[in-house]
Amino acid sequence: MSDYNELHIGFIGGGNMAQAILRGLLQAGHKPESLLVSDPDDKQRAAVRAVNGSIRAMSDNAAVAADSDFLVLAVKPQVMARVAAELAGCQRRSGQVLVSVAAGITLESIGGWFGSASPAIRVMPNQPALIGQGMSGLCANGAVDATAKAGADYLVAATGRAVWLDNEELMDAVTAVSGSGPAYFYLFMEIMADIGTELGLSEATARTLVTQTALGTAAVANQRPETLAELRRQVTSPGGTTEAAISMLEREGIRDILRKALTAAHNRSIELGKPDLS
Repeated sequence: MSDYNELHIGFIGGGNMAQAILRGLLQAGHKPESLLVSDPDDKQRAAVRAVNGSIRAMSDNAAVAADSDFLVLAVKPQVMARVAAELAGCQRRSGQVLVSVAAGITLESIGGWFGSASPAIRVMPNQPALIGQGMSGLCANGAVDATAKAGADYLVAATGRAVWLDNEELMDAVTAVSGSGPAYFYLFMEIMADIGTELGLSEATARTLVTQTALGTAAVANQRPETLAELRRQVTSPGGTTEAAISMLEREGIRDILRKALTAAHNRSIELGKPDLS
């Protein structure tokens, strides 16, 4: 697996996340003819081919499984058990590494379907992967060696940054924080933009102000060594406008609201991994 751009990487499911990874791999120089995708939907297969016409897009899961070094399981958690049962009975490449991007699906479940000796990696990506700015959390079972792990690093690097976790239970926290996280920021931005228009700004101006402020703030937080709390304090002058806003948010219980929201996402991720819902 030293020549990563020649790895045969197969995707079961050709939706948005699979397409994001495919685009990133191609931008990294991966050979399109080494990429395979199976999806039952004609429109999804057409969308995959639109990414690059040399990608092999088909409706045959078994054919993709038989010719992949890395097999990315990119289907919804609710149908994973059915798809996995089909794939487990198919001929697959020796040493094939299974990569699941489905929320809540545990390594134990994957081992139960494919055998505990099968190298398996869980990845929790997020939507910014669509533009190469994603954040992924990963964990692996004991069958994953250094070479397979390096291949997984290559795979997720195509969509942004990644962190490895030693404790699989923390994947539910990753799901709550970064997997679902973009939606929280969109909601906050949506509210800010709506209120901006209420205060007299045009919709276009309000959106530009909000999105660029969010972009710049994230960049500062990503580059500066100070804690997030310290960066916030640097903007919050005593007796100023920002302090008035922050004080109101604190009085209204924003921390408790967000704690409840992320806990709900965390608990739902755990539920999705239960056998009766997988």
